[in-house]
Amino acid sequence: MTNSKFIAYTEFESLSEKEMLKRSKEFYSKIKKRRTIRDFSSKKIPLDVIKNCLLAAGTAPSGANMQPWKFVVITNKSIKKEIRIGAEKEEKIFYTKRASKEWLEALEPLGTDENKLFLEKAPCLITIFSKKVDILPNGKKVKQYYSLESVGIATGFLINALHNAGLATLTHTPSPMGFFNKILNRPENEKPFLLLVVGYPVKDAEVPNITKKPLDEIAIFME
Repeated sequence: MTNSKFIAYTEFESLSEKEMLKRSKEFYSKIKKRRTIRDFSSKKIPLDVIKNCLLAAGTAPSGANMQPWKFVVITNKSIKKEIRIGAEKEEKIFYTKRASKEWLEALEPLGTDENKLFLEKAPCLITIFSKKVDILPNGKKVKQYYSLESVGIATGFLINALHNAGLATLTHTPSPMGFFNKILNRPENEKPFLLLVVGYPVKDAEVPNITKKPLDEIAIFME
C-alpha cells in the first residue's frame, strides 16, 4: 500500500449566503480601520502574540509551496538603533538625490522625511526577507518559485493578523536595503523585502487625512 500525496480537506467551513455577507461586511468594517502609524508608544508587545501572527503569515500560499520567506523579529534596543542609523543614511540620500520631484510631491501629504524615530521607539521590528534560492543544511541550492509574489502575500497576511490582534503597523522600505543583511547577519541568498514596524500608537497619534478609492475605481465586474 502506497502513501497518498493528497489528503482529504475536511476543514472548509460552508456558510449560508446570509452569513457570508455578514462576515464580509464585518471584516471590511474592521480592516478599514487599519492605518499606517508613525508615532509609536514604547509599550512592549507579548511575544506570543507576535509568534501567533507569524504562524498566520506562514499559512500564506506560495509558489510550489516553497515558502520562500524569513521573518526576523527585533526587540533589542541596540539593534533597532543600528537599523535606524542604516535606514536614515539611505533615506537622506533618497530625499536629497534619488527621489524625483514628482515622487517627493506625492509623498508631501504624508509628511514623511529621512528622520525615522519610530525605528527605535516602536517595541518591535519585523524584517521580512525573500529567498530566490534556498540553501539546505547539506549545502544544496534549491530554486524558489514566484518568491516575491509569495512573500508579498505572506506580508499581507501578517499585517492583517497584527491588526486583528490590536497592533498598529508601518511598512518601511529604505532603498537599498542591503544593510539589513549585515546588521542581522543574514546570508546573501536572503534579500530584504520589507521592514514592518509594529506596536501601539501613542494616545495623541495623528494620521494623514486621506481616503481610499471607491469600489468602482478598483474593480471591474464582467458578468
